[in-house]
Amino acid sequence: MNGVDCGRAHKLQQELYLTGDRRGAKRLCGERPSAYLLWYSVGPFLARAEAERQGQAMRCLKSVWAALTVPLVLTASTYKGQPSSPSTVFNGTEQPLSLRVVNYKIDAQLDVAKKTVDATETLTYRNLTGRPLDTFPFHLYLNAFQPTSTFMREVRLYGTRLLGPGSEWDPKHYGAIEVKSLEAVGQGDLTREMHFIQPDDTPTFRNPDDHTVFQVRLRQPVVPGAEVTFKIAFHDQLPEVLARTGYKRDFFMVGQWFPKVGVWWHGAWNCHQFHATTEFFADFGTYDVKLTVPQNYVLGSSGDQVASGNNSDGTKTVTYHGEDIHDFAWTADPHYRVVEDSWAGSSGPVKIHLLMSPEHWRQRERYLAALKGTLDRFDRWYGPYPYDRITLVDPPHGALQAGGMEYPTLITGGATWWEPAGLRETEAVTEHEFGHQYWYGMVATNEFEEAWMDEGINSYTEVKVMDSLYGAAGSLLDVWGATAGESGAQRLFYLSQPDTDPMARFAYQYMSMGAYGGITYGKTATVLLTLEGLIGQETMRQAMHTYFMRYRFTHPTAEDFLKTIEEISGQNLRWYFDQAVYGTSLLDYEVLSIRSDRVDWYEKHPQEEKKGQTLYRDTVLIHRKGDFIFPVEVEVKFDNGDRVREKWDGRDRWVRFSYDKKARILSAEVDPDHRVWLDKDRFNNSQTAEPNRVATRKLATYWVFASQMLAQLLTWLA
Repeated sequence: MNGVDCGRAHKLQQELYLTGDRRGAKRLCGERPSAYLLWYSVGPFLARAEAERQGQAMRCLKSVWAALTVPLVLTASTYKGQPSSPSTVFNGTEQPLSLRVVNYKIDAQLDVAKKTVDATETLTYRNLTGRPLDTFPFHLYLNAFQPTSTFMREVRLYGTRLLGPGSEWDPKHYGAIEVKSLEAVGQGDLTREMHFIQPDDTPTFRNPDDHTVFQVRLRQPVVPGAEVTFKIAFHDQLPEVLARTGYKRDFFMVGQWFPKVGVWWHGAWNCHQFHATTEFFADFGTYDVKLTVPQNYVLGSSGDQVASGNNSDGTKTVTYHGEDIHDFAWTADPHYRVVEDSWAGSSGPVKIHLLMSPEHWRQRERYLAALKGTLDRFDRWYGPYPYDRITLVDPPHGALQAGGMEYPTLITGGATWWEPAGLRETEAVTEHEFGHQYWYGMVATNEFEEAWMDEGINSYTEVKVMDSLYGAAGSLLDVWGATAGESGAQRLFYLSQPDTDPMARFAYQYMSMGAYGGITYGKTATVLLTLEGLIGQETMRQAMHTYFMRYRFTHPTAEDFLKTIEEISGQNLRWYFDQAVYGTSLLDYEVLSIRSDRVDWYEKHPQEEKKGQTLYRDTVLIHRKGDFIFPVEVEVKFDNGDRVREKWDGRDRWVRFSYDKKARILSAEVDPDHRVWLDKDRFNNSQTAEPNRVATRKLATYWVFASQMLAQLLTWLA
């Protein structure tokens, strides 16, 4: 979720090797699935600390079947976000699913007492940019957890409770990554050539103390088509868990823990600082990772385990391999209870590796059912899941901020021991985090700059999958007579925030954290639900399928997505996208008045009024209150049982419909099929000649909102 512009060094670091700041910082949990999103959005009441970002457990592609479509030829233009041509495996020869720009080999040792990781990293980078490269930026995400970081400045600026009451700094949340040495093979030791840069600083927001990005210049450029290998030694100080990573007692969730090179994207390096509202962007490649931990620890990670052996000092070393992924995360805990299961998909069997905290053991079947159901829907609707494994981690009590997060082939959930079956927070988190395997994991959009393309698209597909699995009326909540659906939750999340920013805004440039959440998650889901009502459910599903299959293992942009929808729908939808995606206009239509007048009103002695015989002049006045222009339908009902559907393009501020009928108007309603989810106020969408009906409808709506709030409050308190 940030942009790039790597270029400025911190002068105090010019003659020193790279170190991580010695003071720490806390970070919000990251994402939140729809259910999480609701209570975050209703943050004025709950002030929820974000929690979501998942991971994915990757699989070795040696088991990819002949029926699996893969990019046969991946070119530099594909890498820049152009659609690739799907292909298959020929004569048993497997083709890489991605360009594999990077290859990471990491050997790491966890010190459970000191909460540290010491590691060596060998990174081989393929220059597919078409030009010589002599400067390379790297992310050091753990340095965000320090009181002087940009991340922490923004946490304070936004006034969140991410650091607890008052957002006061607590040294236990200090985190850091120190690069002890860096060598470019064939070019010698470059440790002293490294310096911190702040590519996102502006004249009005400068922070030379932010150390989440460093840059190094090579002595000789890497020519196009060639490779460069970096050898890096680094030391991690893990924080007490927050913002997707850290420890809690014996539990470790180790994410964003190694120096990660930026992405060459659209002719420049893209390597943003770590912000309070941003996530990640990286190139696809292969990972070979060795983890050394105490022998009694149970591990889970991205990739496939390929070897394990005990050491004489009471530790063990476990080796993992992952292909065509863009990150690697892992977890360790001596208390995990392991559940092994599997699911049969269109690309072959997928192993399910569930790591349960003992206190949540009774919820294991809910995790499995939600995960398998989600795998099935994504496989059938959007495209195959090409990896042979998915690891799902259930964080222990007190480690909420490690929950609801995604990494390649590894995701974290979030359960409580007491959660009743009808409160589907566990299911929503599981579905949402797995969904990221597609929009974050395989499509891999730039979350710094176009966060809505992962979070928002994923929130939309969350609605579709949860509704399919549990029914639209109670997909989020169906307990004690209270029901609530995912679509309503996403809409409420959107409604909870003012329209201060367009969806198409860099994640770290939103006015507030609430604006970022409400718009990136809730508004995007609502925009896409409204779009579905406009072009049709099956057309929308086909567009999503085409988008995924065309752009997986590339880095598409917003325009790639929007043009795909226009292509599949056969419609020019710029009028909609310009307002919904790139603008901040409000969509709000109302029935301003309904009226039934006798045509003979002027007669001094009119005949007695008789139903079905007296002629009336009936009028309906519709008003577009907001600036968002959208075509709507209006349904008018009469007391003789007749119904009339009118269509209005909404271009003018108002329209009046008139009828001469031997019947009175009973009611008028804008959007009678309830397809325009973006309408900010549905209370004013209808008017009836019987006021009590309006009151009843409003009370029902209030009850839905109250029941959702109660459900989210209970989950938050847990």
